[in-house]
Amino acid sequence: MKKTIQEVIVVEGRDDTKRLREVFPDVDTIETRGSAINDEIVGKIALAQEKRGVIVFTDPDFHGEKIRKIISQNVPGVEHAFLPRSEAKPEKMGGSLGIEHAKPAAIKQALENLLTQDEDAVEQISQSDLLVAGLIAGPSAKARRERLGEVLHIGYTNSKQLYKRLKMFQVSQAEFGAALRQINEELGD
Repeated sequence: MKKTIQEVIVVEGRDDTKRLREVFPDVDTIETRGSAINDEIVGKIALAQEKRGVIVFTDPDFHGEKIRKIISQNVPGVEHAFLPRSEAKPEKMGGSLGIEHAKPAAIKQALENLLTQDEDAVEQISQSDLLVAGLIAGPSAKARRERLGEVLHIGYTNSKQLYKRLKMFQVSQAEFGAALRQINEELGD
């Protein structure tokens, strides 16, 4: 793992920046201040992408996905880091998922597995592939999707998002197959 990060990391708030600086003291961040991301912040992100590159590292929840989508639509070529939901849980019950709750090892792992969105992505895994793999329907589909997101480092998705994310990040049939074999072995399928 690199000791310094050249890119600017987009996070949601001060607590996320504080947590990242505990792991990477010299990291620079842009804070979106929640999901109401405005044009000024998008402009800062675009400038950072042009000058140094940007890593989007938002919370693994609805608001984090909303921010990620806004940035991806407005600033092409940004990299994405995904933290598994299980690593973003607060120690105390009742809190929300967040980067600020992650252990240093989980943050490092997320930042080692960056993905870049491909605007001209071609389908490699079909909806029927997802159905056959038990990722769209069935009693364990949600758990299987969550584990697939962890193995492929693409984050948690619902069934509609899964297809889009696999295509967007150009996950190959080989990567998908290897991840499924790993999940099936873990689950004893």
